Amino acid sequence: MFATIALSQSAVTGKVTGSADKQPVFGATVSVKGSNVATQTNNVGVYTINVPSGQAVLVISFVGFETMEVPVNNRQTVDIELLEKTTTLTDVVVTGYSSQAKKDITGSVTVVKVADLKATPAANAETQLQGRAAGVTVVTSNQPGDGASVRIRGFGSFTYNIPLYIIDGVPANGLGFLSYNDIESMQVLKDAASASIYGSRANNGVIIVTTKKGKEGPPKVAYETYFGNQRPGKGFDLLNTQEYAELTWLAAKNAGKTPPSSQYGSGATPRIPDYILPAGRMEGDPDVDPGKYRLNMDDIPNAYLIVRANKQGTDWYDELTRNAPMMLHNITVSGANNKNRYLLAFHYFDQDGIVMNNFFKRYAVRLNTEFNIKNALRIGENLALIMSESNQVLNNEEGSDIAFSYRSQPIIPVYDIMGNFAGSRGDGLGNSDNPVARRARAKSDRSHNYTIFGNIYAELDLFKHLTARTSFGGYFNYSNGYFNSWPTYENKENDVLDAFTETNAKASFWTWTNTLSYKQVFNNLHDVQAVVGIEAVENKGRSTESRRQGYFTDALGFRTVSAGSGTQTANGAPFPESALFSLFGKVDYTYNDRYLASFTIRRDGSSRFGPGVRYGNYPAGSLGWRISEENFMRSVSWITDLKLRGSYGIMGNQMIAETNQFTQFSPNNQSSYYDLGGTSTSSMQGFYLSFIGNLAGKWEKNTTANIGIDATLFGGNTEVILDVYHKKTTDLLYQAEQLGNSGTSAANNPPFFNIAAMKNVGVDLSIFQRVDIGGKDGVKLDGTLTFTTYKNEITKLTETVRFFDVDVVDEANRIGGRFVRNMVGQPVSAFFGYKVIGLFQSDDDVNKSPTQNGAAPGRFKYLDADGDGRINEDDRVIFGNPHPDFTLGFNLNASYKNFDLAVFLYGAFGREAINYVKWWTDFYPSFPGGKSKDALYKSWLPDRTNTNVPIAEDAASFSSTAQVNSYYLENASYVRMKNLALGYSIPKKILDRFKIDNLRFYVQATNLFTITDYTGLDPEIIGPDQSFGVDAGIYPTVKNFVLGLTLNF
Repeated sequence: MFATIALSQSAVTGKVTGSADKQPVFGATVSVKGSNVATQTNNVGVYTINVPSGQAVLVISFVGFETMEVPVNNRQTVDIELLEKTTTLTDVVVTGYSSQAKKDITGSVTVVKVADLKATPAANAETQLQGRAAGVTVVTSNQPGDGASVRIRGFGSFTYNIPLYIIDGVPANGLGFLSYNDIESMQVLKDAASASIYGSRANNGVIIVTTKKGKEGPPKVAYETYFGNQRPGKGFDLLNTQEYAELTWLAAKNAGKTPPSSQYGSGATPRIPDYILPAGRMEGDPDVDPGKYRLNMDDIPNAYLIVRANKQGTDWYDELTRNAPMMLHNITVSGANNKNRYLLAFHYFDQDGIVMNNFFKRYAVRLNTEFNIKNALRIGENLALIMSESNQVLNNEEGSDIAFSYRSQPIIPVYDIMGNFAGSRGDGLGNSDNPVARRARAKSDRSHNYTIFGNIYAELDLFKHLTARTSFGGYFNYSNGYFNSWPTYENKENDVLDAFTETNAKASFWTWTNTLSYKQVFNNLHDVQAVVGIEAVENKGRSTESRRQGYFTDALGFRTVSAGSGTQTANGAPFPESALFSLFGKVDYTYNDRYLASFTIRRDGSSRFGPGVRYGNYPAGSLGWRISEENFMRSVSWITDLKLRGSYGIMGNQMIAETNQFTQFSPNNQSSYYDLGGTSTSSMQGFYLSFIGNLAGKWEKNTTANIGIDATLFGGNTEVILDVYHKKTTDLLYQAEQLGNSGTSAANNPPFFNIAAMKNVGVDLSIFQRVDIGGKDGVKLDGTLTFTTYKNEITKLTETVRFFDVDVVDEANRIGGRFVRNMVGQPVSAFFGYKVIGLFQSDDDVNKSPTQNGAAPGRFKYLDADGDGRINEDDRVIFGNPHPDFTLGFNLNASYKNFDLAVFLYGAFGREAINYVKWWTDFYPSFPGGKSKDALYKSWLPDRTNTNVPIAEDAASFSSTAQVNSYYLENASYVRMKNLALGYSIPKKILDRFKIDNLRFYVQATNLFTITDYTGLDPEIIGPDQSFGVDAGIYPTVKNFVLGLTLNF
């Protein structure tokens, strides 16, 4: 009988290729219809299968392609070309230690279109992620080399809200070193079902990146380059010299004072002097005789400087900024055959900042290889070597170069009469620094960063459906910096230090991951996929800093720590080591391609916590129903695929100081000297209690519920993905008050306890639409809309404390209060203070209003929140927050013949921001620096009462500049044209003559326009999680115009 069966079968062989690129399809499933006989194509797309008869039908399937049925018709060779599917719901998605077809995923996963990332020329992929993934909020920085603030589904912690980044299976500190040209795929795991397999590191979501590998075929070369010209966006709207003088007179008049006479004279109207140093001098005055000029850097206090007034007014922002170039070069060589595949890539990126002497450069080499040792054994590696160099400026600080561009008076020129720097040295000129001088002196400062990142791995097919994998990866990072402090002479408050500082730091991380993966289909009904694994992780590092003063020359070659004459200071500290040990498992089950279920469990043990609470368990489960596969849906032709899914699970957060569990003692000259001999003259240094540890501190726990719908409509031309979620974080780590008997230092630096809670609820929506106009040779359009909204709320702090304030930009010292209050019932980083309800219009208005210190016509009128008739600290309220109501990203791609067009718009709506710059520029008495046009032309006057700008006066009070209030609050909503690109590809019939696969030229513009009511430099304001949304002079918006090409052969 067995012989009869064998004789009735015949072997059929063939090759499976893609219809578009004619490349072999590796891993396609070839089965005999109506039987359990099946096989897969090898590395070159070849298959062999036994069929029961010459009239059998082969079924060929592979993710991303249409499933085909091909009759054998007594043939021995059957070659097949697979058609690409028009829907992305069948694409393979990496979901953490494994991959699935997207149609089978029951968690909330966003697949980022990598081709769209290049729409925004930038140094890192984090910035390019903005608006590309629903549920992901990205706030970017315009400074070269800066990363972006990426938050997935709001905020879940006070201590750490950064997502976990996984690159080729290895955790990474962001994507800052990665070029978009390296990325093959990117997924964002947003709920517990998709992310909890990463356990205690998944609290803030997971971003998984797979880098490119070599593809089957002969060696291929890809080259891309672009050159860009960056232009600074709008500056500050400040007064010129004449206007500043008029404001000085107006402010003195309104305050009942005599105007200051040192610079502008003592007449009824101000007189603009010819010289400001010596103060207020006119041409011909013997005090401005150039022969008297004297500057000796060894005797700065006795310098005699002569500075001519800039009567037109210095635009300090314009002096500080400039047009700046940027360029990129990427070259990749790749290939593969049935034995190995390889990819070698070189990357160079160079971006000058629009601020003087500000730049970022990156050089990178990537090598990815894989070798088939035997049919069942594969080994490979992914290796990246990265070196970067930068000179960066302080960002969003009142002591930054950008801040000094609004803190400097317009009458001060950049240079004095001898070409040396001018500044605030002189009467009535304030205490600002010359920002141009600061950047000139920082020209030689450098930061270098060297990183090795990657992994080596091996895969062994133990049995037909069981694969073992081991991967050892990590990174080593070394960084150093060189910074000079030069003596200054031109300022009111000069720096006398002539110092050189050198910093060094090294950090290493390794992870060893071992998994067993199982995948099998039973009876064409039951699809089971499972993975179990074990993982170990370790981090450690060290930093040092050396500093010395007293150098005999300014020559940079002699600026070393050993060359100075002063006392050398050195500090060094190890980064506290940490380790993580984990066990995990996941099972995915599909019945009849219709009913889906998934269960995940992970157990983590972290050295960051005490022995009794070191381990945490993170389970998650999800269910899915592909409604479109039900019989009752067969007649609904316009629904191609429809899936309902839901998930529930727990994730964690272990990111807390490694030392939180330990009680610590420290030496200190004032706190730890003890008279052990009883003589009062023989004290010996000891140790004092500086920190009381918390051995009970444990994981933050994030419980997430998610309901989602995935729909593909109209034959794949429309795709809709909708998620609704509720995320609750408990056992939130918070620094509670320490007992008074703990000692002053320990009480002021309490440990973290698990006592707070927070929640986020929100909606993620992504809509994709494809439209073809005019058939095959017509216009092809596709657009993607992403919508993100979340509501964040602090639900608990401690039993006795319901809020804590954060000093963001030293406003506690400047204004006597703090802008940010984190408070139960409010979102993180809410804005707090007195709410301005108008300006006092008259003495009668003052008398009829609640009692308010400093109340006077033209000053702020505050809300009496408690209604007791008195304005005091009990009347302070939450008056805004920086969280957007929602964000939108819209990407449109169009092509016609050889032309292509890309448009990308991004907007954040319902955001608010604190424009702290207004404290410096809108109020005369704050500091005598640059002042706004509003201060002169819109400030309150008895005959100009229809305004919100208070009276200009040379006086400070509770009702004007001396309290945090809502005057600084602005609507920071905006819509921005992030990208506009037009490309042209040389026709293929021309390229074929030169054996070139593709040659495309393009022009591109970014940040072409921004629609916003915000008056600062940029409505995107980056900052710490507990206190973001406060603008002290953010790095400006940058417009970028790019010319580039891509070449493939």
